[in-house]
Amino acid sequence: MNTTLVYIEKDDKYLMLHRVKKENDMNKDKWIGIGGKLEAGESPFDCVRREAFEETGLTLVTPRYRGIITFVSDLYGTEYMHLFSATDYTGDIKEDCNEGVLEWIKKDDLLSLPLWEGDKIFLKLLDTEDRFFSLKLVYEGDKLVSHRLEI
Repeated sequence: MNTTLVYIEKDDKYLMLHRVKKENDMNKDKWIGIGGKLEAGESPFDCVRREAFEETGLTLVTPRYRGIITFVSDLYGTEYMHLFSATDYTGDIKEDCNEGVLEWIKKDDLLSLPLWEGDKIFLKLLDTEDRFFSLKLVYEGDKLVSHRLEI
């Protein structure tokens, strides 16, 4: 499965999604960036723009492709997530998101939230690494058992 994830940035904060609205959600109660599954015929750029607009109401002008994250899970299979960041967008954040609650979170406060362990790794990379990177995350259940970064 191919997915996208974008971290939209403003004033040293990221727009985060607290996944509290869907039943049977593998991300239930976690804080994540904005994104979703690629549809037939979409490029990662097409997908990240569509998902950002659907979930937030914002139109990404110049999303920056930062890396590829390979998730390997004994519960959920393998996912290839195309990771983006964005600082240039238009529009206003919509009042209600059917995926969860949208909130601007200070970067310094992110790691104290309920996040996937692997997300903590690539969130740090977004702030410290300027080059494109590949990160492999291996999970058993909800536990991160190994990771490998290649730059």
